[in-house]
Amino acid sequence: MEKIEKILVAHDFSENSEHAFNYAYTLAKNFNARLILIHVIHEALDLRGFYVPHISFDVLDKEIEESAKQMMEKFCQSHLRDFPNYESSVVIGVPYLEILKKAKEENVSMIVMGTQGLTGVAHLLFGSTAERVLRNAKCPILVVNLPQAE
Repeated sequence: MEKIEKILVAHDFSENSEHAFNYAYTLAKNFNARLILIHVIHEALDLRGFYVPHISFDVLDKEIEESAKQMMEKFCQSHLRDFPNYESSVVIGVPYLEILKKAKEENVSMIVMGTQGLTGVAHLLFGSTAERVLRNAKCPILVVNLPQAE
């Protein structure tokens, strides 16, 4: 088995990604690996050409980004205060592309992420970020499902 030095974990602040984070954190501690957290703000449709006088899209974009950064900082403070070997980032873009880009830039050993478990029409229309990362990543991937209630 290859040495695990850097683990990228995609986090969207959902219960699923929290569960996946727990796996990534445990692996990082056990292998003394660097933990790299990423949150991707899905690039919104550009509606600036429409006349909506009460909304400033530039202000809205900045507020969303600032809110996500605050959420990430709060998450890291509460979950990683005893684990200094981490970094976090918030980026804007297409989630699977940004996750793959970060994995390549950081030359990560593995990616850990949760899955929403979309099925049927929702999966057909939106696809799965985890599935797209899985199909295109150059490193091992751990996709974590939420435990099923019995």
